[in-house]
Amino acid sequence: PLLPAAFEAIGYNLVALPMGDAESNELGLKYSNNEVCYPATIIVGDFIKALQSGKYDLNKTAVTITQLGQCRATNYPALIKKALQDAGMSQVPVISLAGLDKTENPGFALDFKVAGPIVLNSLLYGDWISIMYHAIAVREIHKGDAKRLREKYLDLAKPYIVAQKSKQLIKLLETAAEEFNAIEVDDKVYPKAGIAGEIFLKFNPFSHKHVSDWLMDHGVEVCPPTFHNFFLKFLVNVEFNRKNKITNPKLPAWSMDLIYKLIYKRVHKFEKAASKFKFFEPEPDIRTIAKWAEEVLCLSVQSGEGWLLPAETIQYIKQGCNNVVSLQPFGCIANHIAARGIEKKIK
Repeated sequence: PLLPAAFEAIGYNLVALPMGDAESNELGLKYSNNEVCYPATIIVGDFIKALQSGKYDLNKTAVTITQLGQCRATNYPALIKKALQDAGMSQVPVISLAGLDKTENPGFALDFKVAGPIVLNSLLYGDWISIMYHAIAVREIHKGDAKRLREKYLDLAKPYIVAQKSKQLIKLLETAAEEFNAIEVDDKVYPKAGIAGEIFLKFNPFSHKHVSDWLMDHGVEVCPPTFHNFFLKFLVNVEFNRKNKITNPKLPAWSMDLIYKLIYKRVHKFEKAASKFKFFEPEPDIRTIAKWAEEVLCLSVQSGEGWLLPAETIQYIKQGCNNVVSLQPFGCIANHIAARGIEKKIK
């Protein structure tokens, strides 16, 4: 919900599509095929449904998507482009935020030096609001209090993100923590369950059939996944690939260390603000999480979520959360290997 504000700050009018539904599934199957992974089916359907709705001028609209390296998501732009052509909307450009092929879309430019800090602020803020919401929602006396606060503080954050006011955003997170603390809760001890798995499936409630709500309805405290680690794992990947001569990164090792320090300086500022929350638990840094992953598999497993998926599972266990729902979509080969393949070893 915060990404449109982040993109407005860098000059783009971004629309985050609403949650998928049964129509998304049907359109996805109609305009792609049932051999692709489940997220691809829904995403293709979401795009077709939005563009057929009449809300957008097809001559002035593009669709965009992020990509994971080395997994089926590498094929998403081509898959989406073919679907748009088959649906009679070939004039709509498809932009990859990962590839940024300027010969394909010369009018689109994204300065990562500018966009990076803005998106990082949005992800960190959103992650901590999610953690606070899930800790309170299962305990609240008056149902709906936590959800109301979550929506309130997501909305209040948007002007600060657009104006690139990170200090005010951090202060707002502190205020949110204090207001979440004020919600009336019971004193029961709830069993905990963590959510791990493929990125789309674990963050998209329609695709996982609202498993978080189902768990909370049954008296289980949900430990939600965090979004920022998914993007920060590239720091570990670059380091590992350089050391093992898998790739030769353009950036020297010292510059990657500097980037790491700058990112975690920002991470710790948000964490300090969130520490006002009464159920606060510090988050381990990505290098620590990677070391845990190395206990069960090699860090060269980078397709899709790769080593991050078992690392998340281990993180939950180390934080006292011994139940983990691990979500893999149909057709996601990379995550079946990195999740089910290491299940026995983790146990």
